[in-house]
Formats: sequence, C-alpha cells, structure tokens
Amino acid sequence: MPGNGVEGGGGGEAEGILRRQAARESAARTYARSLPIVPVRARGMTIEGADGRRYLDCLAGAGTLALGHNHPVALEAIRSVLDSGAPLHVLDLATPIKDAFTTALLETLPPELADHARIQFCGPAGTDAVEAALKLVRTATGRGGLLAFSGAYHGMTSAALAATGDTAARATVGDADARVTRLPYPYDYRCPFGVGGTGGAELSARWTASLLDDPKGGVQPPAGMVVEAVQGEGGVIPAPDNWLRRMREITERRGIPLIVDEVQTGVGRTGAFWAVEHSGIVPDVMVLSKAIGGSLPLAVIVYRAELDAWQPGAHAGTFRGNQLAMAAGMATLRYVQENRLAERAATVGARMLTRLRGLAAHHACIGDVRGRGLMIGVELVDADADRDEYGALPAAPQLATAVRTEALRRGLIVELGGRHGSVVRLLPPLTITDEQTEAVLDRLTDAIAAADRLARKAKASGAK
Repeated sequence: MPGNGVEGGGGGEAEGILRRQAARESAARTYARSLPIVPVRARGMTIEGADGRRYLDCLAGAGTLALGHNHPVALEAIRSVLDSGAPLHVLDLATPIKDAFTTALLETLPPELADHARIQFCGPAGTDAVEAALKLVRTATGRGGLLAFSGAYHGMTSAALAATGDTAARATVGDADARVTRLPYPYDYRCPFGVGGTGGAELSARWTASLLDDPKGGVQPPAGMVVEAVQGEGGVIPAPDNWLRRMREITERRGIPLIVDEVQTGVGRTGAFWAVEHSGIVPDVMVLSKAIGGSLPLAVIVYRAELDAWQPGAHAGTFRGNQLAMAAGMATLRYVQENRLAERAATVGARMLTRLRGLAAHHACIGDVRGRGLMIGVELVDADADRDEYGALPAAPQLATAVRTEALRRGLIVELGGRHGSVVRLLPPLTITDEQTEAVLDRLTDAIAAADRLARKAKASGAK
C-alpha cells in the first residue's frame, strides 16, 4: 500500500456502513464510537478506510499485531495451512501444527519455566486465559482468595473482572469480588503513598508483606497473585523491576503462586520478548494471548508442572484448536526472535519517549510521559488547576479525547486509557519504520497542540 499520508475520498459508503452498525450492533461497542472509520485494506502500520483516507495505526489491534497488518510471514503461514488440507477445527487434539507452535513458544520462555512447563489452550480470548489461570491456582492450592492490584485490567469475564481495579467494570461481578484483596500498584506520577520513586514501590512491597502476615488483615487465604509487568489499560505504568522481584520473593516465601499477565506485554512489545525478562523473575503462571496468534485469536496459559492438579475437562472450550492461529503464531514468534524485533522495540521506544518528554517541556498539559519499548503513554492534565497535596495536576480526560480526535483527523489512530481515561496510548507494531516513527510523533505533536489550543479557547470563552 503506497504512502503514509491521508488522502481524501468519497465517504458515502463508509457513512452508510457506520449508520447500519450503530443501528444493528449493541451499545457495548467501544472502538467504533471513538474511531469512526471503516477499514477496507491494511498492510503493516497503514490502514485504508472505505472513504479512501489512510491512517497510521498505533492501536494495532490493542497490541495484538506485533508485525502489523497482513504481514507476509503470517499470511504465508495461514496459506500453507489452507493449501495443505489440514483440519482447521480440532478441539484439543494433537496436530503437527500445534506441536510446532508449542515448541516455538517454549523456546521463547524463561528456561526455568519452560523446562518443566505445562500449556493449557484456552478459549480464543485473553480473558479466558485469565479465568483458566485463576481456576488453576485455586484448584492446585485449595484456597479461594486472590491478590490483585489497583489499576489492573485482566479482561471482561467474571473472575477476570473481579481482579480488575475498575469499580464500574466490576459492578456485575457479585460475590467473586469479595475474595479479591486489592494491593497498591507503584504509580510514580500519582503515587498512592505520596512519595513516588523507589520509596513508593518499597512501601507497596512492605504493605503487601505486612498485610499477608497479619492474622487480622482481612485477607482471604490467597490462591495466587496476578500482576501486569506493565499496566496497559491502567495507563501504561511499568512496574519497577525491583518491585517485581520483591513480589516474587513475597509470594515464593509464602507458597503463593505468582501469575503474570503478559497478554499485552508479550512477544517483544516492551523491548524484551517477555516483560518479565526485564526484572529476571520467573512466575509460576504466565497468561498469553494477543500477539501469540499472529493476528488471529489464540490464548494459552503456561505454568509449572507441579500446579497441574486439574482433572480432564476441568477447563475446556470448543475453540481451543485454532490451527490457523497456531501456524500464524509460530511464524510470528520465530520472526520476532530471528529479526531481534524486541531489541528494535527498545531502541525505537526510547527514541519516542525522549522526543515526547521534550514535547512535555513545551506543553504544560502533558503531566507525564512513560512506557517501556513500544508501549507508551502520555498522561494529560489540567495545567490551569491546582496541584494536589503531592504535586500532581488533575487528570484531563476531555483533553485526551480531543487529542484522539485531532490525531484521527491527521491520519493517526491512538487509544486512551488510565484511571480517568486521560492517557494517550501508543502501541505501534514492532515493524514500525524510522520514517513512520517520525510521522507518528509529528502528528501526535500537532494533535496535542491543536487540542490544547481549542481547550484554552473554550476556557477563555467560558470565562467571558
């Protein structure tokens, strides 16, 4: 697909499709509301809409598309399965394709886990893998409690929602939420202890250890702890490496299985193949989805063999044997590894962070810029408001929404996240070129400046 720019075109067909979608689909649709485009073609980082406009995609299937759209390696793997006559639907039967995928997957994992691991293929979504992980540790330990963190996001099914930090999202969970003890996640810009830096992370670790050892602390005996090495939906907040090591020590000493949710952080996204590699920890369970399917639905958990206390059928599902996803996933895993795309993500991500932090010096509405590899967040704030008692400015969700809109007008697709929806999130594919990197930064810079000008103009009009 030639070019990265935005080109005009007739919008009648696209408008009709969008109108029919709004009339036919449920009120639960999300991306379609904030990104009113109708993709008809895509390649790499570029999407072309039905109206002829082209966009640089920094959403990438919410982090699913490690190689971008329709990468030749993934397409060739899919075509080879289709041309081979292999069955596409096999439940959990053994196949050569599955065998090749599991081999490739285990080769990427920390050896201390991979050498004695078991793999459970789950339903095709990451949330089902989270459900499986929680069910696994509860079966293995005989305990029902769960340790989770503020700001966490683990999916939209019942147990996964119970572990999330969003009270509105948990409204329908019911009794399952009562078994979850929520712990403070280190968040430097808005430190829950008001100290930030290593001090905040240390207090979080001390709080956790003290609470677990307090017989009157109110903690249900925990079957496991579930944590994200970088909170994605929570606002792109990387956990400090030392803090993750402390969580590993705390859980190991008390016989609590540690579950790391790598659904969004895996397959090179953070500058290492798996985000746990930054800290060097080896979890008891890893939850994997998104990029492992090479753009197709696939989800698994990988766990220590000693936790494998399940009976046959303890966690089943019809669509656990997606042969196309396994083939595309194997090809993607090998391509990322052989082409050192994790290292590329680290290099490009560092460049983007540097430039965005420089931009923050010229725009008071940028409260914080953070991230790891190609998982980047820009937190927007109300620069005219009073700071809180710890020096942070209040979140500016309306400004963030305006930035997303202005970015789309300039041919850039971004997503929002964070506690108040005020963090602009960038999740470009690992194959992003230097030219595309500069285009993304230029368009985002222009979008922030435009949204900030409009916000200030609106405030001035309101003051009059």
